[in-house]
Amino acid sequence: MAYIINDECISCGACEPECPNNAITEGDTVFIIDPAKCTECIGSFETPQCVDICPVEAVVADPDHQESREALLEKWKVLHPGEEPTTF
Repeated sequence: MAYIINDECISCGACEPECPNNAITEGDTVFIIDPAKCTECIGSFETPQCVDICPVEAVVADPDHQESREALLEKWKVLHPGEEPTTF
């Protein structure tokens, strides 16, 4: 499942550099997560870095983009060709 950033976002930008997939970009009023690039940090970290770093808990699960751990890992492999995942 990808994550989304809700209206609680204060546009602090803390999440953007933490994303190993470059899935987070600055939107008009809040930051945006590209669900095609979001792997919940599976393959890179034990926990979603954007969730961990957000000071206002604005990063939440996106119910419209539910994926299994296996699907998220496969997505990570496409985004990071030639690299070995550090987490599964």
